[in-house]
Amino acid sequence: MFYLIEETLREINREESVVSDKQYVAVVSSDEWKQDRDSFEMGIDIDADMSEIYTTKAEVNYDSLTGSFSIPDRKDLSGEDSKFAFALDEKGIVFIDDSGKALELIENIQRVKKWKFPSLERFIYDFLDHIVIDDLRLMERYESEMNSMYKSIMDEEADFPSVRLNTIRSDIRNLRIHYEQLIDLGQELEENENSFFKQENIRYFRLFLNRMARLHDTSTFLSDYTMQLRDQYKAQLDIRQNRIMTILTVVTTIFMPLTLIVGWYGMNFQYMPELEWRWGYPVIIAVSLIIAIGCVLFFKKKKWL
Repeated sequence: MFYLIEETLREINREESVVSDKQYVAVVSSDEWKQDRDSFEMGIDIDADMSEIYTTKAEVNYDSLTGSFSIPDRKDLSGEDSKFAFALDEKGIVFIDDSGKALELIENIQRVKKWKFPSLERFIYDFLDHIVIDDLRLMERYESEMNSMYKSIMDEEADFPSVRLNTIRSDIRNLRIHYEQLIDLGQELEENENSFFKQENIRYFRLFLNRMARLHDTSTFLSDYTMQLRDQYKAQLDIRQNRIMTILTVVTTIFMPLTLIVGWYGMNFQYMPELEWRWGYPVIIAVSLIIAIGCVLFFKKKKWL
């Protein structure tokens, strides 16, 4: 697929992109790239093996700028990334893509964008922007879900979704790494080492870097929030266990003198006068009740119960 960068992306054929003096966007498969890469006149040899792409990055060459994208699936951040490569110079940009992700982003741009001052820089900005276009909303959903978890912790609900919290933490970590890679890529573009970009259009890359910085800060905050929730949950568990231990200790303390009485009169020595006493049994019951009630009142006064 070939497009000219005009007020919108206009789809053209390969021959038109060669003769036109306007900047272009191309999407080719790895096989097509191997076959036609010399026709783009970039003087580079990109490894078209998509399985060897692991990160989002950009590299400056003598007469081109090349790199790759590894884009996490926002619906399943722990799943497989969409991977494709790219190469650009002052004439245009070529995406080498077998996943279909690059073409999907370009078609979205073609559908919703109309430029007053079309340029390669503006296209790249919109392309990068579409990669993270819904991420702020995604972060807000994560924050809302974690706020619900915090409420459940403070309400001492029994079923705390610790597995879900670990999943959110992993997802946010993956996004934060992705943002760091996009920031590095944006800085390479802003550097404009080969002067492929017009100086007045460098501002688009600064705008993108500012947005990425905000998203990165948000992801860092949410990552810290997951740690706070985990620590808060552990603290609540410790408090709950301390309460249980306090109750067990109080109960044990109350029954210690009663156990002593039972042990004392369970010896059944021959000359224990209380064994023959008519009121011995009710008196022992009364003494036991007085001791138990006295202990409970004492613990309540000390606020141990």
